[in-house]
Amino acid sequence: MSDTSSNKSPSKINSVYIISIAITFAIVAWGYLAPDNFGNFANSLFGGLTKYFGWGYLLTMNSFVVFCIIMAFSRFRHVRLGLPEDRPEHSNISWFAMLFSAGMGVGLVFYGAGEPLIHFTNTPFGAEPGSIQAARDAMQISFFHWGLHPWAGYAVIAMPMAYYQFRRNSPGLISSLFIPLVGQEKVDGWFGKFVDVLAIFATLAGITTSLGLGTLQLNSGLNEILHIDKTTMIQVTIIIFLAVLYTGSAVLGIDKGIKFVANLNLFICLVLMVSLFCVGPSLPIIDSLMTGVGDFISGFVKESFSMAPYGGKYASHLQNWTLYYWAWWIAWAPFVGSFVARISRGRTIAEFVAGVLIVPALGSFTWFAIFGTSALHLQLVKGIDIAAQVTKDISVGVFALYKYYPLGYIMSVIMLVLITTFFVTSANSATFVLSMYSNYGDLNPSKSKMGVWGVLMAALAIVLLMTGGLQNLLTISLTAAPPFAIIMCCACYSLWKSLSKDEQEGKL
Repeated sequence: MSDTSSNKSPSKINSVYIISIAITFAIVAWGYLAPDNFGNFANSLFGGLTKYFGWGYLLTMNSFVVFCIIMAFSRFRHVRLGLPEDRPEHSNISWFAMLFSAGMGVGLVFYGAGEPLIHFTNTPFGAEPGSIQAARDAMQISFFHWGLHPWAGYAVIAMPMAYYQFRRNSPGLISSLFIPLVGQEKVDGWFGKFVDVLAIFATLAGITTSLGLGTLQLNSGLNEILHIDKTTMIQVTIIIFLAVLYTGSAVLGIDKGIKFVANLNLFICLVLMVSLFCVGPSLPIIDSLMTGVGDFISGFVKESFSMAPYGGKYASHLQNWTLYYWAWWIAWAPFVGSFVARISRGRTIAEFVAGVLIVPALGSFTWFAIFGTSALHLQLVKGIDIAAQVTKDISVGVFALYKYYPLGYIMSVIMLVLITTFFVTSANSATFVLSMYSNYGDLNPSKSKMGVWGVLMAALAIVLLMTGGLQNLLTISLTAAPPFAIIMCCACYSLWKSLSKDEQEGKL
């Protein structure tokens, strides 16, 4: 494949940019003018997809995990994502900090204490709610949801994109994944436009709703700590504050802005984990981590393929949790994968898989072991019904937890900072990627484009927050998952085909 960056004509990129903005504004206008109709449509559409394509979500996500493992041990494991002489641009710690922060965002903070408690009181596996077995099942489910599958989805987009960008000088567009399969002409036509529009919409919708939902969690934290009321004005102020931070850090670039915030974020994350481990139930946390990893490994295949052919309680759990997460990870794959590709130049495929698939999963396991076990310890051992508070409002989960541990107030304040840095690292990555998509796939997009996207995301979040349409937009964005699941399968085949061809031609 030759240098294809010049083949991306301005007219194509501009049309993709304009169509994406038009579709997004049309959907937001629909949500603003007819919120009930919009909500009913969003829920019906997603419900239909999970009912009739749920098997597809499970099958494709499982295939991504298998593909990544195969790549790590294949004859291509020593191939670098770039030229043979390329070496990593970023240290291992900075690289991990950026990819982990972009991929997980505020999700870990939001669900770290809350998800185990919800599964503890409403377990799908048949254990008695509130029992010791229910607590063990709750941790196993949380480990499964935040383990290998989400990172495998990101990896199958990031690997081929990094290989094409840095070895073949392809533009940083999702449509570039199809050049080895359908040729440059079709990628420059309506097919490529469709793929790139879908990528922009999924990215913009996903990160906008995360901005709004993260704002609600920050407001909940401020309410718990400083007794600041939960009002629209406060939430709008938070959005503007966050927009200044994530847009500013994106404009500063990867080295001066995004990497700095990601490193700070990882440091704060470690401080909070170590602090709660020390003041919390330390031994049960270690036991829970060991048990959780064991349950995850032993139940991995069964849970990965489990559907609910006969209905029952598990059917509701599958739709509301597992399939919802799987659709979320797939819808986020283009933006997270594109960003991870951008920062992974010079990594070997084996090193890439270990860093993107295994290490982040272990980090998530440790986070849930510390925060989930600390919450369940209060419930089971101390007799404090924290689950009732979290079930009512999951956004207060971690702050409700801190009330009952030493240094809780200080850790709550630091947690507010972590939520802010977690979201900023996700949003500045998304801002950077959106600017790539709308700037000819340029790996170093213009700062003006970043400013436009940063302001647009904040404006959309404010409008949707004020109209109650955030969750509906998120639901709509998840409907991009089925076509993206197909795109991601094609990306796997595209990478293997390209590597095999380059091997035959002696280019590896």
